[in-house]
Amino acid sequence: MAGKIRELKKIQNRKKILDAATIQFKTRGFANTSVADIMNSSKLGVGTFYNYFNSKEEVLMSIVRELFMQVEEKLMAQKNSSSLELLEFCAMNTAQLIEENRFILPLLASAVKHSDKPEQLPKNLSPDFKKIFEEIIQRGQERGEIRSDIPKNLISEMFHSIYQAAAFSKLQIPFQENIRLKLKILLDGIKND
Repeated sequence: MAGKIRELKKIQNRKKILDAATIQFKTRGFANTSVADIMNSSKLGVGTFYNYFNSKEEVLMSIVRELFMQVEEKLMAQKNSSSLELLEFCAMNTAQLIEENRFILPLLASAVKHSDKPEQLPKNLSPDFKKIFEEIIQRGQERGEIRSDIPKNLISEMFHSIYQAAAFSKLQIPFQENIRLKLKILLDGIKND
């Protein structure tokens, strides 16, 4: 019984730290947030931080991984859909995740620039959405749902670029709608007729 209580407390403390870090990173930025700021916000002692994480870089990567897993979990629930439906579902869920967590993209850029421990940051800081898209595209090409005359990595790269194009768009279209419209053009172009 004591072991279960201890394990539950560990889970709760880790979540408190991640939630506090998310708030601090969002309001103060990565460079201006210290481990002490995170722990003061979490109402836990600074020493407790090191029971769960080695650095604030590791905390940031944990936040990013959790966001990525949310998209993967939603996608798994749609596994019986066609490849084109999966691509649309994945792209729109990713758009929603990005819009709801807009602070995360600048944080990743800031982490690279201001990190005291750059060796703890992976070479590719963005979640591996490109890999998910490639897997769906490959499956769609194998099933004959998606054109096979275009390499899967090129199509995947196009999906990845939709987010950047929408983020920097000067059009007076909300972010998710901008993604949806660009996505329609892309899906129509890769559909195997």
